[in-house]
Amino acid sequence: MHIIFNKPYLTGKESHYMYQAVYAGKISGNGEFTKKCQEYFERRYGFRKCLLTTSCTDALEMAAMLCDVRPGDEVIVPSYTFVSSALAFVRAGAKIVFADSCAENPDIDADRIEELVTPRTKVIVPVHYAGVACDMDKIMEIANRHNILVVEDAAQAVDSYYVSPRTGGKKALGSIGHFGCFSFHETKNIISGEGGMLTINDERFIRRAEIIWEKGTNRAEFFRGEVNKYGWVDIGSSFLPSEVVAAFLWAQIEHLDIIQEKRKMLWNRYYGLLAPAAAKGMFRLPDVPVYATNNAHIFYLVCNSLEERTALINKLKTNDIESVFHYLCLHSSPYYHDKHDGRELPNCDRFADCLVRMPMFYELGEDDVERICGVIMN
Repeated sequence: MHIIFNKPYLTGKESHYMYQAVYAGKISGNGEFTKKCQEYFERRYGFRKCLLTTSCTDALEMAAMLCDVRPGDEVIVPSYTFVSSALAFVRAGAKIVFADSCAENPDIDADRIEELVTPRTKVIVPVHYAGVACDMDKIMEIANRHNILVVEDAAQAVDSYYVSPRTGGKKALGSIGHFGCFSFHETKNIISGEGGMLTINDERFIRRAEIIWEKGTNRAEFFRGEVNKYGWVDIGSSFLPSEVVAAFLWAQIEHLDIIQEKRKMLWNRYYGLLAPAAAKGMFRLPDVPVYATNNAHIFYLVCNSLEERTALINKLKTNDIESVFHYLCLHSSPYYHDKHDGRELPNCDRFADCLVRMPMFYELGEDDVERICGVIMN
């Protein structure tokens, strides 16, 4: 039996809510389902303000606007990430300063950030790879000391937390920096096909965020009765998803806890079955630091070499199992390699060469995981 890499999960309520949205006569965005989704995330995770977007890329674009990034500004971004983490700031004219990953996991190495800071540094973009938290205490301390804004790329991090070793406080990822950016792409834990969300955690930016979200107008204030007319007051774009998209997402939100329980069970099953081989040094299992929780977005292995990873992917393929490598480093990409300052980023390069992702989706069976692990162990 063929085991695919990913399959979007449908709860059964999506078409029902989409039907409701269509026949309510308000399908263009910022309607009842949009409000329900936003209020849910604000209430459950403590985000100051949430705005649904058409993608996480759009949420990052909004964040770049709100950070007032301009040509000549510098933005620190990990190299081992999706292109959107950097692209939103490149479009604003920023110079990207690429940072290395930790040795233990693909998250940005917080201990190496400060050496990258200059008087031109405007933003730090920690990417919570696989939904596992970056060291946010260290990052926020550096940012606050140098008056730098922090945009959390939490595309993979819904329902995941940072637990501060200093205070013991637990905060949802995307609620710690000035902004957080989430994805509801069909590969994520909860989905809307394409979709995203911007969280605004600093009161200074809330009003402007809503204006940018509404194409640079104060339209939202008008519909709340706060102004008697609306017009063009700032930059912005059409970042709102339609109510049909929000209705789909609401069905997923209602099943979030059920989805998470199943994914975590599968993740733990992978980990337990593969631990004996990892203990012998055949590969490394995912690293979840003591300050991070695990939302079971990705299960990956880190092989000992590119050749071993290639052989593993091919062996799984011959057994009708799909597995994939992940990012290619942005600092050596065709678009940016001649703009990079030449610093070596060995941990990023190692993950680009050696990391392989296993199938992980709600309808994956425990017997499927056992079969996959059996092939790997053999």
